[in-house]
Amino acid sequence: MLWRTPALLVIVSAAWWFLYRPYVHEQGWVKVADEFALCGEPWSGAAGCVVDGDTIVIGNGRDRRRVRLTGFDAPELNGACAAETERAQDARRALHDWLSRGPFEWNGDIDPPRDQYGRELREVRRVLPDGSREYVGRVLVDRNLASDNGWEAIPTDWCS
Repeated sequence: MLWRTPALLVIVSAAWWFLYRPYVHEQGWVKVADEFALCGEPWSGAAGCVVDGDTIVIGNGRDRRRVRLTGFDAPELNGACAAETERAQDARRALHDWLSRGPFEWNGDIDPPRDQYGRELREVRRVLPDGSREYVGRVLVDRNLASDNGWEAIPTDWCS
């Protein structure tokens, strides 16, 4: 009889965990309020830096984590031509500007999926004052600084 109370407590806790918790974090979306610098520039107070138009680094040393933002593909900084390299630099600055506008959210909770290079894979968005959501990938695609065909899809020819 004495064992029923702890067992009931475990059952109720498990039910809360599986039924209610997803709605608390909106199914794995986590708020991020960190500041980001541009990689290669001083960033003593920042949590991380923007590598290019679709990759960021968080932390340094042993705690360093690389994050590949998903849902879009930005041109490469070491592009096939000067036009791609220029657009890649613009995409990098635009991503930095978007992240610098304030808190945002990313999915993946505390254990996101990873790609073959070990990078965390996360989609990034911001909830606007009217409740709508602005996805960074969509912003960059709309500004012609990224393609929406996604990473590992048919590459975009940024040189034509």
